[in-house]
Amino acid sequence: MFESPPFWMYAVGFLLLLGPLVTVHELGHYLVGRWFGVKAEAFSVGLGKELWGRTDKHGTRWKLSALPLGGYVQFKGDMDPASVPNQAAISAADPAAQDGSFHHAALWKRALIVAAGPVTNLVVAIAIFAAFFTIFGQPTLESEVDSREIGQFSEESAARDAGLQVGDTIVEIDGEPIADFDDIRKMVALYPNKSIVIEVDRDGTELEIPVIIASVEQTDAFGNAGTVGLIGVAPVSAEYVFRDVGVLESIPLAAEQCWEITKMMVTGIKQIIVGDRSIKELGGPIKIAKYSGEQLSLGLVAFVNFVALISLNLAFINFLPIPALDGGHLAFYAAEAVRKKPVGPRATEYAYRTGIAFVLVFMVVVTFNDLVSLPWFGS
Repeated sequence: MFESPPFWMYAVGFLLLLGPLVTVHELGHYLVGRWFGVKAEAFSVGLGKELWGRTDKHGTRWKLSALPLGGYVQFKGDMDPASVPNQAAISAADPAAQDGSFHHAALWKRALIVAAGPVTNLVVAIAIFAAFFTIFGQPTLESEVDSREIGQFSEESAARDAGLQVGDTIVEIDGEPIADFDDIRKMVALYPNKSIVIEVDRDGTELEIPVIIASVEQTDAFGNAGTVGLIGVAPVSAEYVFRDVGVLESIPLAAEQCWEITKMMVTGIKQIIVGDRSIKELGGPIKIAKYSGEQLSLGLVAFVNFVALISLNLAFINFLPIPALDGGHLAFYAAEAVRKKPVGPRATEYAYRTGIAFVLVFMVVVTFNDLVSLPWFGS
């Protein structure tokens, strides 16, 4: 068990994590907007009261704000930093008011400007993972025998209790072919308490055996607990080696890793919605600060890897079709493309109010989860 890092490391880690990620996200919006001739009235790193700022020759107010929990670009025609449309400005017939206005730009331009933020976060995540593959290589499972063959069981094994035996080769789980032991982990770890059917090859005979994945609470070196699914098997013989990877090969490998992580996030959200996982597992700014400090204490590589994960998380969240988030804007643009006209102002206003309320409630929930998980709350 590692000692908790000093408090200052949490603060530094949080600022080094969220500050750059929010900045590059908003820079994505800003640069594509400038490319299309849309005027940015404000670019803020942080929220709330302005601590420092200057106005450039293009009329954009660049500022550093008090709360390091986000940031925004406010384009001409936006009513507020959430980019809620200013209907009065949109309806204005004055060409001067329309010139450089975000909401008077072509639909495809608006969509690209909005998408540029989360896409930039995705590019950051891919770039970091690709750099890791290039520098360290690709971890590859190497075994002289088939790594799908069961070599031993853990002390408490759901697979053994269900009837699997040492020497069985796992060939399918719920009809999905298994290529190696890593596939078994992927099919099991995210699904505690799920009932699955494992097909094994036992001395040339194929058997289908129902197994209920065990739910196990695991704790990392800093005492952070999480629930994972285990069936309690280990391969006969296998070890990881790092295969050299070229720069060009690293990019698709990094994109594939981002895709696998995204699928894990989707699965986690589904499980929370249907009640298979507790909403207490969701975390907010305090938990991010805690993890960022812990990863920073482990060194640069661990911290940069965590940056990539959070950048991918930001991209994913912002693509969700929730009004006031980038995905909500894109959903309105999709509706506009289908209807051949914008969604009405009243429907737009109600949708944005609902979206903002949802985001606020979500922030309250995750912040409460963060607080009650702190040691002095007895959790």
